[in-house]
Amino acid sequence: MFQKSTAYAFLFLATLLSILLIIFRPIPQFNYDFETFFPQNDQDLDFYQSFKSQFENDNDYLLIALSNPSGGLLKQDFLAKSHSIQSEIQKLDKIDTVISILNLNQPIIGLFGLTNRKVVDWSTETSLARTSVNLDQYRSQLISKDGNSLLLWIKNEQNISKADGDALYNSIKDIFTQYGSNPTAIAGKIQMQGDFIKLMQDEFGLFFGCSILLMLFLLVLIFRSWWGVLIPLFVLIVGVAWAFGLLIYLGKPLDVMSVMQPTIFMIVGLSALIHFFTHLIKKIKTGATKEEAIRAVFAELLVPVWLTVLTTSLGFISLYFTTIPALQDFGWTTGLGVLVIFCSVIVIAPGLLFLIPIKIHPPLQKIDKPSMLLWVFSWQLKHRKWIYFSFLGITILCITLGSKVIINGYLLDNLPVDHPIQKDFEYFDEQFGGSNPLELYLSVGNGANSLLDLEVLKEINKVNTKIHELFGEGQTISPLTLVKSINQAQNQGDPKAFILPSKGQYQRMNLWLDKVLESDGPKVLSDDRKSGRISARAPDLGSLKMTELREELNEFVNSEVNADLLNVRWTGTAYLIDKGHKSVTLQMAKGLGVAFLLVGVIVGFLFRSWRISFLLLIPNLIPLIWMLGLMYVLGIEFKLTTAILFTVAFGIAVDDSIHFMSRLKHELNLGKNLIYALKRTYLEAGKAMVLTTVVLTAGFGLLIFSQFGVTHFTGLLISASMIFALLADMLLLPLLLIPLKKMWEKKFNNS
Repeated sequence: MFQKSTAYAFLFLATLLSILLIIFRPIPQFNYDFETFFPQNDQDLDFYQSFKSQFENDNDYLLIALSNPSGGLLKQDFLAKSHSIQSEIQKLDKIDTVISILNLNQPIIGLFGLTNRKVVDWSTETSLARTSVNLDQYRSQLISKDGNSLLLWIKNEQNISKADGDALYNSIKDIFTQYGSNPTAIAGKIQMQGDFIKLMQDEFGLFFGCSILLMLFLLVLIFRSWWGVLIPLFVLIVGVAWAFGLLIYLGKPLDVMSVMQPTIFMIVGLSALIHFFTHLIKKIKTGATKEEAIRAVFAELLVPVWLTVLTTSLGFISLYFTTIPALQDFGWTTGLGVLVIFCSVIVIAPGLLFLIPIKIHPPLQKIDKPSMLLWVFSWQLKHRKWIYFSFLGITILCITLGSKVIINGYLLDNLPVDHPIQKDFEYFDEQFGGSNPLELYLSVGNGANSLLDLEVLKEINKVNTKIHELFGEGQTISPLTLVKSINQAQNQGDPKAFILPSKGQYQRMNLWLDKVLESDGPKVLSDDRKSGRISARAPDLGSLKMTELREELNEFVNSEVNADLLNVRWTGTAYLIDKGHKSVTLQMAKGLGVAFLLVGVIVGFLFRSWRISFLLLIPNLIPLIWMLGLMYVLGIEFKLTTAILFTVAFGIAVDDSIHFMSRLKHELNLGKNLIYALKRTYLEAGKAMVLTTVVLTAGFGLLIFSQFGVTHFTGLLISASMIFALLADMLLLPLLLIPLKKMWEKKFNNS
């Protein structure tokens, strides 16, 4: 396979493929949809899909806070200008409704029927002063708590596409530019998706470029020759282009998880190249011709390097067996990309090595002195107990600390705390009761006919009061809101009458219910009046706190609400995302379970021994446990985007173990005893293991500088786990193998 003619043929095919990729260049699409973090095959997700079809999405809205730069909210010129902006927004395509105090009318029921009056009338100073008293009712809802800003609640078209959402958001920004106005804060799906994707595009290009520079630096540092730099760099760049070209042709858009993929592909490919090139240099130094060395090295290392790449790929692919689409997509696309990188190494590197003249300079010989590795190997044989107890003690400590790591995630986890989007969401949390949607599904019990029955409304009122107690005084909309509005209308618009009516007042309002239900606004009641919703907003308190509050509300409903009259169930996007974070332990267990099984099968096939498969799990579980302890020390919480790193780390960390064991098997097959074979393995494979760890640590360490939380924590924790894995493989694994001396020698002497 690695004859010169075959290598040239592969190189020709690679060149042809690359030319075709340039001619038919795929166009990448960027996308961010937080609904891909919903757990699939879940009853609550199925229920939410049904809920959406009956009512509407709970996140197809945009919140805009407007403040008067001249000071004072109730100024005629500011209110007039804000109303003009609102009117222009309402005219835009894909806009359903815009609600604010500027277009809000208060119904009044009098002797001559139903009339409407403006909540705030700024036509004259007198009318403005007269109507301003109405605004206290809308504090923390359409007016900020401090009274300095008003809210535009913009409901856009349901299930709006990414392209249409971007166009709509840009049109809204153009209107503000036209009027020379700057919103105080903006929060919503179409804004967040657009800003996220812009940040993703910037980071994708930045990290791709930085990855190339890092690889260039490492190659110069490791090989110190022009061919040892240019050939691997060319192979890596072509391999990454192939990988992304294939993924884009398969219709996979680039998302927030894709930011780290160029770095991952490059460092995995470079790790494979380091193993090939270090052995190639050594063989040439020992007197082999270039052609002989190339054939021997690629033939000898093909299987072990392939197995290490395969385990890395399977580590990512095992994420496909979780129930979160975002993790599934990241898993299979990264796993496939890793395999493509390996193909580029095998297809391109041998041909280039045959084609390009290679010279080994004498100074490179100094690098191969094994004195340090030999000293470490001798030292650890003399201090076996100390090493055993050190690893055991640190592992027990990390298990203890790791058990205290909490599960908690936020809607904007991936953004830095000082990002403008974070600041805007915090403003709405502080001044308008929150920006995080809360949804509860309501249905009548067996003892009621309609959610508008007075006794049922009393039960809804209990739930509504408890929601305000738990989640703050943000706006809530429900069937009860309609009834309270009619009661207020029957009392000449008195804000104090916005309450649950008495029995007599309730009987008087039956004539007006149908008219109110026909009016525009969020749908809160089904046509048969047997089901409805409570829709609210709350601060993003984190999945841990939100789960506690939801459970507290559930307990209240179970104990205080009459189930014969009213049934209540949580639903909505925020609830599903929090549930995804809550299932993090199960997701991690699924990924690790599949990874353990796949690696066990591979190692068992390679060494034909279940004991060796079990033994290899020990030094590869230790980095995961130590990483868990590190999370506690650094205050990193469990969430979907950090839990998956354990599966990824295991898939990468096991590579060094496989290299070590493959080399050991080779030495034992030559008839050497176990101790001497371990020594030769330590010296032969040790250098490549150290170098690949340096590459992996530096490559993943680059991701620490990302503004995305998932990318930042990936860089930090995976880099640490690579160092932990090297320590376990170099210090602990050889000592674990020594007690099996008789078994090893018997096995290989008989083979």
